[in-house]
Amino acid sequence: MSKNQNNNIPYTVSQNFLTCRKTIDRLIRIARLQNSDTVLEIGAGKGHITNALSDKCKKIISYEIDKHLYDRLKYQISSNVCLRHGDFLKCRLPHEQYKVFANIPFSITTSIINKLTTANPLPQGMWVIMEKGAAKRFCGKPKESLNSLLIKPKYDTKIVYHFRREDFHPAPSVDVVMLEFRKKEKDDVSSVQWNDYCMFIQHSMKYGIFGKNALLTKKQIDTALRLEGLPKIVPSDEILYIQWFCLFRCWLRWGKRTK
Repeated sequence: MSKNQNNNIPYTVSQNFLTCRKTIDRLIRIARLQNSDTVLEIGAGKGHITNALSDKCKKIISYEIDKHLYDRLKYQISSNVCLRHGDFLKCRLPHEQYKVFANIPFSITTSIINKLTTANPLPQGMWVIMEKGAAKRFCGKPKESLNSLLIKPKYDTKIVYHFRREDFHPAPSVDVVMLEFRKKEKDDVSSVQWNDYCMFIQHSMKYGIFGKNALLTKKQIDTALRLEGLPKIVPSDEILYIQWFCLFRCWLRWGKRTK
């Protein structure tokens, strides 16, 4: 995607293009994509990643918002590529099983990841090139955030590649990585409990684990963590995902009935 002010786009997006085929092929190997995979790409750009994916995978669904890039690319793609012109954030996601491999515009990273991680069906796995700071936040570093806590019941996240700035054209002004979202075999939180989990996390992030607006008493918190063999929480501590999950289950058993 490139800056474009003539296509009625509600926001201006820009992209740093990854053009080296050797690097792209290496990334595809890291993602372990197979010739049976359907892969969703966000931002076809000049087609460098699109063409590499089409050589390796069964089907590619690729979005490009820039009309000029779309028109140029549509005559250069393989028959197994479904190239679509439009705003990915407004488009419907595939109904079939699919994976995601994409070099996305950094300015709308959170919106893209939120859309993908709340989809039905969820992507089987995602490998997304993004700014390093954003990737660390999705991994819950240096501490868990609302976004990371809503992703981790469904996906394990890990930075699997660090780029040089000169790998891109134009070179970005920030450090860039590829973040892997590996789908868990079984979600930590069931679909039946998902709304409760979201409410618990959102409320606790807003009002805190401790205090008059907390959903659990300090005794309930200490007891739940002790029974699971987890460290005790003090107000200044970083709370780990496994502790958050333990407290959510505690709230379902004890706290929810009393609120």
